[in-house]
Amino acid sequence: MASNDPTDTGGLFIGRRPGTGPLKYRDQPVIAGEGRRRVDTNLARIILVAETLLLLTLWGPQPLAWLWVGSQVDYQTGAVEAGIMVAFAGMLVTLFITLAIAIRLDRWWRLVRRAAGHDQRKGALERIFVISLMIAGSAFMFWFMILNGPGSSVFSGQYD
Repeated sequence: MASNDPTDTGGLFIGRRPGTGPLKYRDQPVIAGEGRRRVDTNLARIILVAETLLLLTLWGPQPLAWLWVGSQVDYQTGAVEAGIMVAFAGMLVTLFITLAIAIRLDRWWRLVRRAAGHDQRKGALERIFVISLMIAGSAFMFWFMILNGPGSSVFSGQYD
């Protein structure tokens, strides 16, 4: 009897598409020597820091840079629409490029962690992305609502 479970069939009810089988890991990663494990552990930390810094650029430096580019296009052409289009398109393109690089870094991180002797099956990309979103969103909300927002007369220059 054929199974209709989507985890067995790759989401299809008639069979599995080629290349969509579940990943099969060895029960335990092969444990190398102590020196090699230390090198792999440090390399995994470096990759994780690079991935984190890369994802943090999504919430500040990249949008600010594209807003500046859009303002320059607006200034040079005199067309606000052109500036908005360039800024929006640039943000989307760099977002996709950044995520593609982050996915590759996350894959390398998993491989290096397994090489260091850890049973690493899932990556850290989702956690890093969500935590950086929460930090950046909280910082923005604090800035918007408290420091420079509509109800702030203590810190902002609204009533000078």
